[in-house]
Formats: sequence, C-alpha cells, structure tokens
Amino acid sequence: MSTESLIGALLGAVAAVGLLLAVLSSPPLRRRSLADRVAPYLTESDVPSRLLNSGPDRKSSTLGRLAGPLLKDAVTFLDKVVGGQATVRRRLAALDSPMTVDQFRTEQVLWGAIGAGVGLLIGLLAVVTGQSNPAILVVLVLACATGGVLGRDWWLSQAVAKRDAEMLIEFPVIAEMLALAVTAGEGPIGAIDRVSRLANGQLVSQLAGLLAETRAGTPLLEALTNLRDRTRLEPLARFLDGMAVAIERGTPLADVLRAQAADVRALGKRQLLESGGRKEIAMMVPVVFIVLPITIAFAMYPGLMALTSVAQ
Repeated sequence: MSTESLIGALLGAVAAVGLLLAVLSSPPLRRRSLADRVAPYLTESDVPSRLLNSGPDRKSSTLGRLAGPLLKDAVTFLDKVVGGQATVRRRLAALDSPMTVDQFRTEQVLWGAIGAGVGLLIGLLAVVTGQSNPAILVVLVLACATGGVLGRDWWLSQAVAKRDAEMLIEFPVIAEMLALAVTAGEGPIGAIDRVSRLANGQLVSQLAGLLAETRAGTPLLEALTNLRDRTRLEPLARFLDGMAVAIERGTPLADVLRAQAADVRALGKRQLLESGGRKEIAMMVPVVFIVLPITIAFAMYPGLMALTSVAQ
C-alpha cells in the first residue's frame, strides 16, 4: 500500500467515525437519560418557553450545543473508568477551587482529546516519512490520549503538593503569632482575626475562611473540625485538634500553640535532614558514573599510549 493510499484511508476513516458519531448523537437516535424521562412528571409548574430563556443555552455556540451530549457521555465514561471521585473532591477542596468533579472530568476529556490530536499529528508525520504500521499508529494515539487524561490529574496533584508545601513553611510562624496574640490577652477568634489581618499566604487564607465561617454563625469548634477534615497536612490537623481540645477543656491555649509550633519546627528539621541525605546520594551518581571514569581514563591514557608504542 502506497503512502497516498494509507493517508486517504486514514482520512476516510476519521470522516466516517465523525459522521457516525454525529448520527448517533442526533436527537432521534440519542438515548434519553432517566432524569430526562422522569422530569416532565415531577414538575409542579409549567415549563417556560425556550424562546424566553436568556441563560447560557442562548449564548452558547452551535458547536458547543452539538458537542455537549457527546462530551457529557465521555465524562461519564471517564468517571466510570478512572473513578476516585472522593480523592478528586478532596484535592479540589484543598485548593479551595470552585471547580466541581464533573468540570474536572470535562477538563480531563479535553486534555485527552488534545493528546489524541497530537498523537494523530505525529502518526500522520510518521506515515509521510514512511512508517505504515497501523497498529503502532493506533497505540500512539491511545497512549497520547491516556497521557493527556493522566497529565491533568498529575497537574492537580502537583498544585495541591505545592500548596501543602507552602502551608507547611508558613505554619510555624503563624502558630507563633497565634501564641503571641493569645498570650497578650486575645481570645481564639480575636487572635485568628489579628493574624489574618497582619499576614498573608495560603495558611492565612484558610484561617480567614475559618473566621468567616464562625462569623456566619458556625461554632468555633465545628469550624475547626471542618477545617481539620478538609486539610491534607497531618501537622495542621494535629494543631487544629489541639486547639479544639484546649478550647473545649479550658487548658492554656498559648502553651498548646507554642508546643505545636515547636513540633512543626522539629518536623521541618527532620525533613530537611532527610532531603539532605537524599540529595547526597543523588550527588554521588555523577561522581561515580561521570567524574570517576573520566579521571581514570586521564590517568591511564599515558600508560596505554606508552604500552602501545612499545608494542609497535
């Protein structure tokens, strides 16, 4: 099979798949969901005319309305395959992101589509250069699509890890400031208010959210418990537990805060020593595999040249 015939076959297959998806996604052939079938029998008021609707449906493009059902089906399929809604919801909550799990799955589908497009482009370039194995091209497209889906999840995990690292760096200073404010006579809410006004950062934004929650009517112990459940940092969770226990039982809050800050500083020192040990081992790799062989080659080269000249 010539290159032109293979390119024509691929383009024809893509056009056929697109036509088939368009036909299957058309309203006469599209399968209605259970919610759509039951909804007319559960409404208590008349459904307004769509001509009077000025919502996002009127503003959305034709392509968006046509691709909406297909994208929704792809999101449902991806959620069934990947799963892990609880972990995604926890990571989004850790970032204080307004994004829902469905919106995140939609972004994963879009990233996978972009990856599939990149894989298809690379496959077409390979076909042009002489590679005509269809199995390799299909595997390449699937691998790029999978890489796009997993890449969006990895990006979210990296964002959460970066935020956690920043909060862990800020934590000892914030704990010391809270302890100083409580020692000076401030109450727990007053101390959090003063620290949130004087400092900024990821942890301070979490404390500002806790303060807003208490001002909205939530008890302080419940707000501390909610923040403890949302956080992914074990030192911060212990700190919030210690704060809640000290407030509930009436123990000196300043001593608890100072002890928690000292524990976090000790944890930071241990992590620094562990990181230094790992870096030391990593530094041995270029020394052993690059510097040492080059040194031995330079040391042995004159002797090898002398032996070669004598042998000749």
